Amino acid sequence: MTDLKEENTVFASKRAEDYLQIRYELEMRARTCFIQKGGKPSNKYPHYMTLGPCDWLKGWYNEGNALKIPLDAFNPNTLSFTYGDLFPTMRFKDDRPYRGNVYTLSEIQIIIEQYGWPQEWNHDGTQGPERYIEAQVWDHDVIQNFLRS
Repeated sequence: MTDLKEENTVFASKRAEDYLQIRYELEMRARTCFIQKGGKPSNKYPHYMTLGPCDWLKGWYNEGNALKIPLDAFNPNTLSFTYGDLFPTMRFKDDRPYRGNVYTLSEIQIIIEQYGWPQEWNHDGTQGPERYIEAQVWDHDVIQNFLRS
């Protein structure tokens, strides 16, 4: 993180000093919620992806790109979702009912039916912090296998 801050060329270089500690706490909270809903994470920490494309995220990186893996390649018991990025979703306080929640695949499908895709209705961030649906992948095997093929 220190090197990123010194280079100051990507989005992560602007993060607060306590970002990693807060991120760790939120990940543990998400993992606990997911297990309570029947999730079976095999990793202690998730890999982060989005459900559907989000061009805004590509701008976080000097050479942003996308990796597309079919949803059915994953075991649903190893996927959790937040309606928006985990960090603001779990910390932002307002009256939106999807705040502070971690969803299973079947649950996030219902949330999408109710509220739509934030990538579409909030692509510019003017409607709140949710800019995409985040997928937390709690098993690295599918990603590793996909990258090898």
